[in-house]
Amino acid sequence: MAERDRVAGREAAARVGLERVSARRQQEFLAAVRRSRSLHGRWVAPPASAPAYRRYLASLRRPTRAAFFIVRRDSSELAGVVNISEIVRGNFQSAYLGYYAFTPHAGQGLMREGLGLVIDQAFARLRLHRLEANIQPANKASTRLVRALGFRHEGRSPSYLKIANRWRDHDRWALLADDWPKSRRTKA
Repeated sequence: MAERDRVAGREAAARVGLERVSARRQQEFLAAVRRSRSLHGRWVAPPASAPAYRRYLASLRRPTRAAFFIVRRDSSELAGVVNISEIVRGNFQSAYLGYYAFTPHAGQGLMREGLGLVIDQAFARLRLHRLEANIQPANKASTRLVRALGFRHEGRSPSYLKIANRWRDHDRWALLADDWPKSRRTKA
């Protein structure tokens, strides 16, 4: 990779940072969910009320879950969310990824940068071996995102997840720690 590309990558990554999901941003989160309804559509159903958000926060107290806000460095606005769930230890060292952007920050590469930072955390700090993302086949933006980050397509699972009251097919995408460049990993 040319030095110019490395510098451009560092500048791009500097556009976002990570923040643990917390009660402090509840109102901002709920406002972002409201304005992003058409973006989220049938792809995801994030917590949309104060009680639902409190239940979400409570679920994050379990050792099998972690969640991060992707925050714009220039404005401190929430650009998106990444959830790591069903963390299994022992011989498996694996977890699932779920993520979504907020309007008006979608389509700007912020989720790619933020998800890359979360993957760094998952492999370096959490010491996971495998991350899996399950994506509805028609969700082309999400598929492009995981493909760009090096995930491999492993197959399709019919009627895999119930979203918006319907069982939906999902494609399984996975990334192994050995396939994630060690130069990307941070100890943060």
